[in-house]
Amino acid sequence: MTPDEILPDTLLERIRGRAAGYDRDNAFFHEDLAELTAAGYLKVFVPVSDGGLGLGLADAAQLQRRLATAAPATALAINMHLVWTGVAHVLAARGDSSLDFILDEAAAGEIFAFGNSEAGNDSVLFDSRTEAAPQPDGSYRFTGRKIFTSLSPAWTRLGIFGKDAAARGGEGELVHGFITRQTPGYEILADWDTLGMRASQSNTTVLDGAVVPAGRIFRKLPVGPNADPLIFAIFACFETLLAAVYTGLGERAFSLGVEAVKRRTSFKNDGRAYDQDPDIRWKIAEAAMAMDALYPQLSRVAHDVDNLADHGTQWFPRLVGLKVRATETARTVVDLAIRVSGGSSYFRGSELERLYRDVLAGMFHPSDDESAHNTVANAWLGPLEQL
Repeated sequence: MTPDEILPDTLLERIRGRAAGYDRDNAFFHEDLAELTAAGYLKVFVPVSDGGLGLGLADAAQLQRRLATAAPATALAINMHLVWTGVAHVLAARGDSSLDFILDEAAAGEIFAFGNSEAGNDSVLFDSRTEAAPQPDGSYRFTGRKIFTSLSPAWTRLGIFGKDAAARGGEGELVHGFITRQTPGYEILADWDTLGMRASQSNTTVLDGAVVPAGRIFRKLPVGPNADPLIFAIFACFETLLAAVYTGLGERAFSLGVEAVKRRTSFKNDGRAYDQDPDIRWKIAEAAMAMDALYPQLSRVAHDVDNLADHGTQWFPRLVGLKVRATETARTVVDLAIRVSGGSSYFRGSELERLYRDVLAGMFHPSDDESAHNTVANAWLGPLEQL
């Protein structure tokens, strides 16, 4: 099936038609989620034999790009489910069946969310401020605070991690597992009142002794960077699908800018359309060239993940570079679209006004600009020398 068949124009228009209301009311996209679930969209990575679409990361990225042209906040939240199912798919393709249960449960209708982000943790996946206390039966009790937990009103499975500081001779161990909606010992705060991406409802989740049974603990890793396939799979899916969302957001902003300059007319130039103004044409061309550079980068990285390409130490620079390119390009294109669209785009309720607020979220997703540049510099120049 093609992206147009999975996400037909009629469905996209219904989703686009609800986006402004969700944003205005700071409401979760319940109707969007119901329609996307009915369309099998949450089973993108689930094998066909289990009732899914059986697609890879490249196809999923194009679908998310398309969905984001209608509702970036909806697409961003759906990303979190697709990241976990994508991780299971990427690992399975490399002979690691440790997360096959995610695909099995997604096939049964479970919705996964990503509960790893922590305020002040710039080590991201390589350390944690959450305590993971081992219990005699092999379970772990998690205590900590997770931020930006998208899909908060709807998830049924939440992936979390924390640190067992006493493990490995006191060097610490990072413990990964899943809780369910029914697990006691957590609270979802009603604190998502943000500038943009409002429909994602990425509330804070407070873990207060939430127990993950031994059977739901799926990784124990040393603190610090390591070569475990899980880390690659998370980065590959998270960064690529994130880039896809912001690519779609930029694509939509560009289309709105083109429509605006064809529609607007100049009083001083006898009613000629602004698409005849050389300065306006330059800005449209600038936006088009920026987007044209992004599409092949997104496609290439996603296809390389699917095709098991071996980029060695250059994999992480490619992934974080794609994320930064996509989020920064989208910001540039939204800005250009607003500049050519006139003062109406500044008013509350304008789609470009909403996209302007939504696109700003891109700077906060990992890897941030500073971390990404450090990753790329280390890949090409080696680490900084210690004085």
